[in-house]
Amino acid sequence: MSAAVEARGLAFAYGPAGRRPAATFALADVSFAAAPGEVLGVVGPNSAGKTTLIRLLTRVLTPARGQVLLDGVPLEHLPRWAAARRVAVVAQELPGNLPFTVEQLVLMGRLPHAPRRFFESAADRRAAGAAMAMTGVAHLAAVPVARLSGGERQRAVLARALAQEPGLLVLDEPTAHLDLRYQAECVALLRRVNRERGTTVILVSHDLNLAAEVSDRLLLLAGGRVVRIGPPADVLEPELLSRVYGCEIVVTPSPAGRPWVQVVWPEAPSRVPSDERR
Repeated sequence: MSAAVEARGLAFAYGPAGRRPAATFALADVSFAAAPGEVLGVVGPNSAGKTTLIRLLTRVLTPARGQVLLDGVPLEHLPRWAAARRVAVVAQELPGNLPFTVEQLVLMGRLPHAPRRFFESAADRRAAGAAMAMTGVAHLAAVPVARLSGGERQRAVLARALAQEPGLLVLDEPTAHLDLRYQAECVALLRRVNRERGTTVILVSHDLNLAAEVSDRLLLLAGGRVVRIGPPADVLEPELLSRVYGCEIVVTPSPAGRPWVQVVWPEAPSRVPSDERR
């Protein structure tokens, strides 16, 4: 069985922009595969290459070297509408002033299934309705996107992605701007989508504990390279994380048995009384 998504030796470098000198970041020799129905978490510090990897996997960027395959087919061989049928992306942020209702937003996910059609079919409306029901926004169908709360907007965006009926769902920091309640709802929803639809998920997150809780495996990036890939317990090792993130980290088991990551906060230097400084 082919991997749902596979990266083979991906390399990419950002060139000079404006008056900046040569490239300041490069992705080098990134290889991994995600099996059908797997949840793969992508983690790493700032400037590790997580966003660049997403853009390569979704054809926003073209690799300088290497190749991305979807179900064994090279991504560059697929028309863009065909690739969009297979891959859906949930970005970190959605503009809050979109002049659409929730239903209109979700129906946009059907565009790849009929790129030259101007009106939705009955099948499109059924797919959009099922996606809204699964994400709990069916009752908001007629509500303008601009009036949604952060959690509602995130669920509406996820509904749009599910309406595409993709085999691969790529999520970029899906809980970044959500409070604890909506974070919990988002995690539960991702688990349900993965379980009921068998959707393969690439989850990019700064939250190591969220990634460990949701993911079957983790891909740890640093400096544009793969540091380690494997089950959360194998990747979230305190010595490795301390080296990659540059701070002291401890890892303990969570109540669910998953690794739980905590930063050891450095003590602030004590003040020395002025008379002792003389």
